[in-house]
Amino acid sequence: MIIDVHGHYTTEPEPLHRFRSAQLRGEAPSAAALNGQVSDEEIRESVEEHQIRVLRERGGDLMLFSPRASGMAHHEPDAGIANAWAQASNDMVHRVSQLFPAHFAPVAQLPQTPEGNLEGVLAELKRTVEGLGFVGANLNPDPSGTWAGVPLTDPSWFPIYEAAEDLGVPLMVHVSTACNPNFHTLGAHYLNADTSVFMQLLPSDLFTRFPGLKLVIPHGGGAVPYHWGRYRGLAMRHGWQDPSELLRNVFFDTAVYHQPGYDLLVDLIPASNVLFASEMLGAVRGADPETGVEWDDTLAYLRSSQRSQADWDAITHGNALRVYPRLAVRLAGSS
Repeated sequence: MIIDVHGHYTTEPEPLHRFRSAQLRGEAPSAAALNGQVSDEEIRESVEEHQIRVLRERGGDLMLFSPRASGMAHHEPDAGIANAWAQASNDMVHRVSQLFPAHFAPVAQLPQTPEGNLEGVLAELKRTVEGLGFVGANLNPDPSGTWAGVPLTDPSWFPIYEAAEDLGVPLMVHVSTACNPNFHTLGAHYLNADTSVFMQLLPSDLFTRFPGLKLVIPHGGGAVPYHWGRYRGLAMRHGWQDPSELLRNVFFDTAVYHQPGYDLLVDLIPASNVLFASEMLGAVRGADPETGVEWDDTLAYLRSSQRSQADWDAITHGNALRVYPRLAVRLAGSS
């Protein structure tokens, strides 16, 4: 089985967009009522010729599926709006996973705000995992969209980590829209976040406090693999833990869109810490004119990287089942 741990619902039915527009106009649409406005047929049509078709064409089997990352919009300050938006978005993802359980496993959007909205975040995490069978959640390290908040190692985040440990779900560290025009959302903000979070973790004792916490850093870890020597050197200079110590709890996905970058990732990071991912359908679409390979066809890059069979098995499914234990239970129950 080939499991893609990083997919977003970027082909949502139009009523979900209308729901969001109504929210931003100051109205209070009902997340529960939205479900009745979207038919199962609309849900099917939204993914069958998009994510499912591409999965099949490339040879993939199952995708961990979460709401559109740039649409999470955690910079909006109203907690009530954030709670309803996360519920509506997660309910749509849940319906996709119910209609196509062989192809999708749901991952939650959390209703974060610049002020945190801790009560809402914990409630939605519990609702989606315990009530709807979600296997993980996305955690935005920068809800403000401007890096105005505190690092992920600050104690204000600890209740979320405690809940994730208790529920047995990993957290993918994934920002939403950038609110600073200096940082392009897809080309800079996402990759800056991946890199910055790893640096936040390096001098911390976070995983001593939360040894069962698992964090997935997407997009190949941003600049982390490319600058591994810098992190090792900084750690030695300041007396911090070696970056390899983080690999007990930190994992990287393979949403890297060219062969040399992909090779660097899988050559440097142990296979036990690499999770196959494409972020399809996401930031980059179309094909590289030099190779004819679609930018986000990361399975093609994995095949070309000539991993051993053991590494192939770990990257394509073994690690996902270990890092996402609720996914393993979900798949065992469906077999």
